[in-house]
Amino acid sequence: MEQASNGHFVWYEHMTKDPVAAIAFYSDVIGWKTQPFPGNAEYIMWMGSQGPLGGVMKLPEEAAKMGAPPHWAGHVQVADVDATVALTKTLGGRVYKDPTDIPTVGRFAVIADPQGAVIMIFKPNAAMTLHDGSQEGEFCWRELLTSDSSAAFTFYAQVFGWQMVHEMDMGAMGTYRIFGIGGKQMGGMMTIPKGAPMPPAWLYYTETSDLDAAIGRATKLGAKFLNGPMPVPGGSIAQLLDPQGAAFALHQAAKK
Repeated sequence: MEQASNGHFVWYEHMTKDPVAAIAFYSDVIGWKTQPFPGNAEYIMWMGSQGPLGGVMKLPEEAAKMGAPPHWAGHVQVADVDATVALTKTLGGRVYKDPTDIPTVGRFAVIADPQGAVIMIFKPNAAMTLHDGSQEGEFCWRELLTSDSSAAFTFYAQVFGWQMVHEMDMGAMGTYRIFGIGGKQMGGMMTIPKGAPMPPAWLYYTETSDLDAAIGRATKLGAKFLNGPMPVPGGSIAQLLDPQGAAFALHQAAKK
């Protein structure tokens, strides 16, 4: 497996009101197993075929008080959490949680870009490996839905070193900006249509070999459709809300 470098997404955390119910839901829909974090039995990790890929925890009280709903949060690896926080402030972003050490694990902070989308930054104590996103149950795409995707890309390029890999003209929906590192695609950014009810946010896609079956399991357990299922270049997708209101998305690659 390739070693993660700065600017890569390395962890995905689900913060929710009822972790036990969330574990039951995603274990059935995505197929993940779970395992307590070594040394901290209260923190539960999501386990895929390539090892741990994230965790689930109760929505922190401080986040709930700020109005945060249940959500998924991606962690991007950085060389220096404190310097990244300082740069975020300089560029007009916000800091929701100041740099904090996780004993034996690393240092993290919670930031928001100038448009308001929240993302986490993380400097691990030990090297992390990148998972193969084309495999079943792995995170395969990260999408920023925002009020100004051009300004957002400028911010993330400065903070994380992301590059523009490709721009797609989506007609009335504007430009879809595909970003990555070293020419390798990691995700996309698009501007939300004016008047849309959702605030700027990141959405994370997991790979499934059978989109219809996964949607069936999700809706049977109380998930609601946001968008799709619909074809996209190279496959098809669906965007949903889990039973506790957290947005997530599924992707099925086109059959070869």
